[in-house]
Amino acid sequence: MSDKVVLVTDYTWPSTDPEAQVLEKVGARLLVAKSGSEEELLHLVAQADAILTCFAKVPASVVRAGEKLQVIGRYGIGVDNIAVDEATRLGIPVTNVPAYCLDEVAEHAMAMLLALARKICRYDTAVRQGNWELQTGMPMFRVHGRTLGILGFGKIGQTMAAKAQAFGLRIIAYDPYISPDVIRQKQAEPVTLEELFARSDFLSVHSPATPETQGLVNLERLRLMKPTAFLINAARGAIVDQEALLTALEQNWIAGAALDVFVPERLPASHPLLALPNLIATPHVAFYSEESVLELEIKAAENVAAVLSGQRPAAIVNPEVLKLPRWAHLQ
Repeated sequence: MSDKVVLVTDYTWPSTDPEAQVLEKVGARLLVAKSGSEEELLHLVAQADAILTCFAKVPASVVRAGEKLQVIGRYGIGVDNIAVDEATRLGIPVTNVPAYCLDEVAEHAMAMLLALARKICRYDTAVRQGNWELQTGMPMFRVHGRTLGILGFGKIGQTMAAKAQAFGLRIIAYDPYISPDVIRQKQAEPVTLEELFARSDFLSVHSPATPETQGLVNLERLRLMKPTAFLINAARGAIVDQEALLTALEQNWIAGAALDVFVPERLPASHPLLALPNLIATPHVAFYSEESVLELEIKAAENVAAVLSGQRPAAIVNPEVLKLPRWAHLQ
């Protein structure tokens, strides 16, 4: 008989069977929310020993209401949808899955890069409307030999660099938390933030969402970019100032952009960005493949199962909580 409850706030895949199988081994069962709204989570969290969340917000109010909570697990890398500070204050470990979907996100960003460079979407729309003219996508430039700037050179940024090098792209990168030597070891050139924007023919965003990166791609920096350059964001929507990007695209400061993430997560169909012919939009799917989702489900559940069974999880965002007496056994 399962005596522990894991509240699943939301998920986008067909089934939670893989998680259920992992958690059943430690005597836990899933309680799946219907809407993932704050109101619903406040109602359900009193029963929960743990939370597993994908995109739904887990605000401080929900964390405080979970009097039995032992762990909050994220399906994914970023934890900007979780009130980590409040969880830390209350001594609750927050886990994530930092090493998954590296290939998927890099491949998605690379696909966006090629689609922008070769004007794939613009030609596709034109042909469906009976326009078969070459001029529709002019001017167009060869990808080989051009410069890809990578903003955020962690695991995904480095994976993106390796894939892009196979297309003959020169790589420049900015990341204040990665040493220049590491960047050079990956056959990329470390540059300043201003250089990154000014020199890139393609600029791909792979930074985490933090207070420091919110609005990092703003009017001032978009102004530094070449009029032939393209912006790609498959990281977090808040990193790009969308109003600034709208201005840059409308006034042709840059040639185009491709976004997989937005603020809000789902833009209304009437949003002016979605009316622009020089924007490619996808619905936050860069993480997805059948393989990556299965890996995500299992690893996220294993993190939660570890804490519930008195073991240290594979990845913890706030390791300082492990210094508390209640977690001495996880050291």
